Amino acid sequence: MNLPTFFLQLRPPTTAVEMVIGATLPTKIVLGILAVASISSWWLIFRKSRQFHAVRKQGDQFLDYMERAQRLEDAYKAILSLPDSPYGRVFRQGVNFFSELRPGALREGAPPTQGLSLTQLEALRLVLEKEEAEERDELALGLGWLAVIGSVSPLMGLMGTVIGIMNAFLGITSAGSSNIMAVAPGVAEALMTTVAGLAVAIPAVIAYNHFVVKLNLVSGELEGFSSEFIGTLAREGRV
Repeated sequence: MNLPTFFLQLRPPTTAVEMVIGATLPTKIVLGILAVASISSWWLIFRKSRQFHAVRKQGDQFLDYMERAQRLEDAYKAILSLPDSPYGRVFRQGVNFFSELRPGALREGAPPTQGLSLTQLEALRLVLEKEEAEERDELALGLGWLAVIGSVSPLMGLMGTVIGIMNAFLGITSAGSSNIMAVAPGVAEALMTTVAGLAVAIPAVIAYNHFVVKLNLVSGELEGFSSEFIGTLAREGRV
């Protein structure tokens, strides 16, 4: 028996730290799992926050360049100087596919070419949608784990509480005493895991819903840009 546990047995624990030190093995295991889940959750929250902040900044730069470009060729040249981003990748995928269908059509001074057929236009739309889906999947990486942590942590805490209360009642039975001083420490220790589970779950759930809103916003902008890209082709007589 180590020294801290020995002294805790001399008097009931009065703080959360003392309850953790003097907790039973099942309670410590549950708290350990919740601690790992909390660290993982906050790491994901900071990582996704930085990622979405960077994407938002890249999106503003991309749209600014696109608004200043007069023609598709000008936009393509301008976008090449920007950092890699979901918006730029969707744009380049569309331009590259169009260039494969109409080689040399985007070169400076190139003569007018025949517009895309309906079949080619539908193929271009599918290419853009595929790139949009890939970008959305890339941005969604990690959000599933936030959802898992947010839903499982309260259940893990509840399981620790049930185990703790069972141990408390078993201790009361073996000691043959049912006064409040005998029941309170065990019940307090049992409820500690529920509090820990909620403390882990609440930030994870809030962050998950926040990032889903941001993901839907970026996804909607990519879809709108794809439609605008096809509209630009039509406006310039390329469709």
